[in-house]
Amino acid sequence: MPAPPLAPGTLRIIAGEWRGRRVPVGDAAGLRPTPDRIRETLFNWLAPVLPGMHCLDLFAGTGALGLEALSRGAAQACFVEAQPALARALEQALARLGCEPARARVVRADALQYLAGPPRAFDLVFLDPPFGAVDLGRLCTLLDGGWLADGARIYLEMARSASLPPLPPGWELLREKEAGQVRYALARRRPSMPEEA
Repeated sequence: MPAPPLAPGTLRIIAGEWRGRRVPVGDAAGLRPTPDRIRETLFNWLAPVLPGMHCLDLFAGTGALGLEALSRGAAQACFVEAQPALARALEQALARLGCEPARARVVRADALQYLAGPPRAFDLVFLDPPFGAVDLGRLCTLLDGGWLADGARIYLEMARSASLPPLPPGWELLREKEAGQVRYALARRRPSMPEEA
């Protein structure tokens, strides 16, 4: 049975701890939450590895991806959002869901500024910038500079007409799909080989 239509300015969490919960989202030009159908497919791909992961939602917007990850068992999520109104709405959504502060952090910053800071390793990174606004290949290269744990997964979303960017050495493409006007993919940074004793 299809889900009932959402009220304007709300986001529905599909599954997990907050399944079916609707949270208000901020309003901004060009805001394009990842559609339910794509989120469902993505999180089916991630289901075997998601519990306990530390996630980075780099162009958070509504927080659709990071909130879904937390609901489905991710240990922590860091939401990076440059627009103050969207960051504030995200903070309010997390509070409304009763998310413990230790599990989620909203950083009000431009994604590139954030990546210029001291790195910390994440297990899962969501890259869903406004279409055509940022070079995804450059973002992947920046992430490869200390932001990814061994075996980290990286989700990339772009316009259907766009090509998947070249992936850094040591990355592999796990899945790629199209839906509507969107092309999306899941990549993995290969675990480094243990050193010989």
